[in-house]
Amino acid sequence: MSEPAITPVDASTTSTTTTAAPAAAPVKKEKPEKAEKAKKFTLKTPKGTQDYNPEQMAIREELFDNIKTCFKRHGAVTIETPVFELKETLTGKYGEDSKLIYDLQDQGGEICSLRYDLTVPFARYVAMTRTRAIKRYHIARVYRRDNPVMTKGRFREFYQCDFDIAGEYDLMVPDAECVKLICEILDAVKITSYQIKLNHRRLLDAIFAICGVPEDNFRPICSAVDKLDKSPWSEVRKEMVEVKHLDPTVADKIQTFVALKGKPFELLEKIRSSGLCDSSKDAIAVLADLEVLFKYLRAMGVDDKVLFDLSLARGLDYYTGIIYEAVVQNESEVGSIAAGGRYDNLVGMYGSLQVPSVGFSIGIERIFSILEARAKKEGKAIKQNHTKVYVMQMDQKDLLEERLKICTSLWDAGINTEFMYKIKPNGSKQMETALKLQVPIIVLFGQDELEKNELTLKNTVENKQERIPRDQLVAKVQALMKELNL
Repeated sequence: MSEPAITPVDASTTSTTTTAAPAAAPVKKEKPEKAEKAKKFTLKTPKGTQDYNPEQMAIREELFDNIKTCFKRHGAVTIETPVFELKETLTGKYGEDSKLIYDLQDQGGEICSLRYDLTVPFARYVAMTRTRAIKRYHIARVYRRDNPVMTKGRFREFYQCDFDIAGEYDLMVPDAECVKLICEILDAVKITSYQIKLNHRRLLDAIFAICGVPEDNFRPICSAVDKLDKSPWSEVRKEMVEVKHLDPTVADKIQTFVALKGKPFELLEKIRSSGLCDSSKDAIAVLADLEVLFKYLRAMGVDDKVLFDLSLARGLDYYTGIIYEAVVQNESEVGSIAAGGRYDNLVGMYGSLQVPSVGFSIGIERIFSILEARAKKEGKAIKQNHTKVYVMQMDQKDLLEERLKICTSLWDAGINTEFMYKIKPNGSKQMETALKLQVPIIVLFGQDELEKNELTLKNTVENKQERIPRDQLVAKVQALMKELNL
């Protein structure tokens, strides 16, 4: 039994006489309270982020592999840059989107920010290393203090898959390859219903000049036009007039241009024949450049995927030439899943070296949202592992060493293999596990096979099996993998 707690005496009421005080009545001992109670909290990831389970990661890894294959097919090398940069490296590169940059606290006298995209760090890398020509890809996380919409693949932490060509090259050649590569990637990951909107930043500037927009207001008005894919003209016009103080008649003139869109050569001819741009030498020159681009896209067989759209603006300040955006049609309303353009002056912002560049970023999270929704709709079980062979014993005896020898021979040959971590495993449990893992090949054996120095090879894809000599295991498995295209 525990000792009774002693009731503390209040000094203000203590008697000065020597008469013994009555014994304190025993009271129930209370558990000592902690200085601070643990705060209740909900286990969750931060807003705009999420965990990915093995099934989701299987889809993502296949997606990354397909994209990397396309990048490498075009001769790209890869680089890696820090997840955070000096704040001054990122400042002044994104226009109004700069408010979405995550700033970090001062650590060691340096003010840093989480990278907003992979393009600006790439430009810093090119300037720092004085690289004059490079074709690179980079797959990494970026961070935006945005209002997330998780169901549409809009996060605060997400992956970007970037491809860029930096260097002096002939007009529109690398630009055309970038558009072609976007098409290759979307086809490879089975996004079939997409369209690539395309415009030219210098053409937009020429249009603004034709309409009477003051030159110092080009970028703010461009940022407003960029919202036309999500907002009606009435709202965009209101922002131009009431927020950015543009003359209403000038705004109305802009509408005439940004309403134009169509097939590349058809719209090009329509603009020329209408005379809308005849007053601007800049606009006429850009239209000639675009004609060259459209010819190259036609030669590459992707001009039918392109929509020449004068409302496409791309809000980022660093774009100087063609701009483009791949948009999904009739699937989950995800919207833009790839975007990019030419940025000839960005590298020069970090020093004297000017390296013209063009590139794009694939919105991996939005593509993943489409593929995940599609997989759920089809109801197909997704293979979460890369296991090609499962080794199991049919007799419930201690044959673990034999299983380890067989697995080792397959591992040493570079074949992905698994087995059950039981000394005396149950045969049906092993088979159940192998089928649940969707393993295409099972190696079975029992005492009878061991005595004859044989093994049984089961093809679960075609539900066939055969006995083979044990010393032919690796060769037989490799042949079956080739047959099953594993």
